[in-house]
Amino acid sequence: MELWDTYDKERIKTGNTMVRGESFPQGEYHMSVHVCLFNKEGQVLIQHRQSTKSGWPDLWDLTAGGSATTGDSSQKAAERELSEELGISISLEHVRPHLTINFGNGFDDVYLVEKDVDLNELVFQEEEVHDARWASLEEILDLLHKEKFVPYFESFIHLIFESRSQYGMIRLD
Repeated sequence: MELWDTYDKERIKTGNTMVRGESFPQGEYHMSVHVCLFNKEGQVLIQHRQSTKSGWPDLWDLTAGGSATTGDSSQKAAERELSEELGISISLEHVRPHLTINFGNGFDDVYLVEKDVDLNELVFQEEEVHDARWASLEEILDLLHKEKFVPYFESFIHLIFESRSQYGMIRLD
């Protein structure tokens, strides 16, 4: 049983918790996170989800992601998901998410991190991840168009590539 903290619309903890899969109480939300790990060549590490995974089985996805559990900060949840799914340890202690995307039942903090990782050193979470590889923007868009990638908005994929090395919505280069 996975427990989540709930938050109000201003992102303040309510002091309540809920069990994953239960209906959301009116006016309460939960936090999820994504980490997009880029290498120095500007490719993002993508993972192939297991065919037995509920929710987008057998599709490619961003580096790592999931729900924050009770007591997690956004940073700790992102660190945990990356470690659990791919065996990659990083510290996000003093890092703000590059983006926060609101969705019906909560908000999703997106971290864009540059780190070269040897694919041979990855340790997959067997029940969730089948494979991983580096991919360019064009390769991800191709997978998306072929319905082999989790169905993110194409504009979101462009945004993470364009904003990976800076904060804000104004290009500085």
